[in-house]
Amino acid sequence: MKRLIQLIALLIVVTSIIVACGKGEKMEHKKVTYTSIKEVPETAWKSLEGKKIFFGHQSVGFNIIDGIKDVMKEHPEIKLRIVETNNPKDFDSGLFGHSRVGKNTDPDSKCDAFARYLKDGIGGKVDIAFLKFCYVDVRADSGPDKIFEYYRKTMDNLKKEYPKVKFIHFTVPLTVSKTTWKTIIKKIIGRPTWEYDDNIKRNEYNQLLKEWYKGKEPLFDLAEIESTYPDGKRCTFEKDGKTYYSLVPEYTTDGGHLNEKGRKIVAEKLLVLLANLAQ
Repeated sequence: MKRLIQLIALLIVVTSIIVACGKGEKMEHKKVTYTSIKEVPETAWKSLEGKKIFFGHQSVGFNIIDGIKDVMKEHPEIKLRIVETNNPKDFDSGLFGHSRVGKNTDPDSKCDAFARYLKDGIGGKVDIAFLKFCYVDVRADSGPDKIFEYYRKTMDNLKKEYPKVKFIHFTVPLTVSKTTWKTIIKKIIGRPTWEYDDNIKRNEYNQLLKEWYKGKEPLFDLAEIESTYPDGKRCTFEKDGKTYYSLVPEYTTDGGHLNEKGRKIVAEKLLVLLANLAQ
């Protein structure tokens, strides 16, 4: 009797599905979100291959591009056509185009250059676009509020002009925060700690960016990736009772730019995000 009841219940479920489909009702397809590069199927990479992408950056951006190329060597199923260009004619087919934008230490100039390239023709062709500041753009003497406001207004205008483009927002990269005996003495006597102060401003900017965009628009938390050890622990320092994040020392050779290990970790995360957006 129990078996018979189970069979009847199963028939009812199957019949209801058939009837619903017969009436033209669409069955719900849940979107899969990939969290690691190993989870991304070849079909997703194929979809990404056909997308037109523009990445505006400076030096750390080249580290990331090199990291993507490193990952592609290990994963031949990823076939992106990567070209350094800001020429709209190059974006007629699938392309990961990237270009220098603006001047280092002048984040407003980077926003202006990024917007100009899009308005010169790239914006009408690309599917995905993103701008990344460098760590030198946000320093101890910077005003994070002012920098973010200019960035936000730039992106708001671009989103209105190019509603079909998916814009990704990047947190500002970090540098290594060294704690030496000089740093400790400076903290005790209340002197400026340049070893910390630049990264503090970057943390403040990143918090503004995340509060505005996280959960609402695509966001790539470069700073979080850079400050996370392979075991999941974060690289931190403290000042005035507050905890801040800094670049993991083993991800860099000069304290700011990414080495082979660091750039590969960042590149894998970015590729996963792009694969998710390409669906």
